[in-house]
Amino acid sequence: MKHLAKWGLTAPAIIAVTLFLLVPVIITIAATFGEPKGLFSPYITFFTSGFRRTVLFRTIEVALITTVISLIIGFIAAYVIAQMPGRAKSIMIIAAVFPLLTGVVVRSFAWLIILGKNGILNTILLSMGVISEPLSMLYTEGSVIVAMVYLFVPLMILTLVGVLEGIPQDLIQAATSLGATPAATFRQVILPLATPGLIVGAVLVFTGSFTSYATPQLLGGEKQMMMGTFLYQRAMVTFDWVGASTIAAIMVVVTIGIVAIMSRIARRLNPMAV
Repeated sequence: MKHLAKWGLTAPAIIAVTLFLLVPVIITIAATFGEPKGLFSPYITFFTSGFRRTVLFRTIEVALITTVISLIIGFIAAYVIAQMPGRAKSIMIIAAVFPLLTGVVVRSFAWLIILGKNGILNTILLSMGVISEPLSMLYTEGSVIVAMVYLFVPLMILTLVGVLEGIPQDLIQAATSLGATPAATFRQVILPLATPGLIVGAVLVFTGSFTSYATPQLLGGEKQMMMGTFLYQRAMVTFDWVGASTIAAIMVVVTIGIVAIMSRIARRLNPMAV
């Protein structure tokens, strides 16, 4: 009876997830296998195109770099916040969450103002005499990465603060009393215990940056096209629905593959993490 009651409570959620998440993805992927030219012809067309491969590799590169930088900055910030007393900790968490209250488009537009030729950064560098003429910082891979890091670091901080707070200080003190150096304590105590939060944060940042549309469109443009903007172009500009579905399917497979690799790394760092 309890077993039936449990399934009765979870059934609505399972049905909703299946109908609104799984079924659309399955339909999208299935649409790529109905071409008369061959079962895998859309994928062959994609991977034989140098431009499309470049877009895919650029997107993976930007997403991975964004994830690594966000992990480093987010971990340091979260560790400092976790060591703070109650009131200061609450203020810092609010400060970390505050950017999330603003839309992605607005925050991306802010970087247009900062990185533009007549923007804040160029104005400061010119006034200091560091440069003699404005730098072209927009519509580059670097500008996209900077904006992505700014967007996703708050998520990383929020993910890691709770995990780092849960690490018993007794373990750290015990490692120190037994002669472990700060580096050894971090490597053998803090890092393994923080692995679950690191993996969750890395997955959130990677999937968010890999599938992002607004930020690459505003700061990368056509020169630095990524999979999200390429997908929009194929679907809404050229109305190539099969091509758009192929891009979506490749993005799903790449995301699942990267998540699987991250989970494998987590098992090596801490077998109890996943």
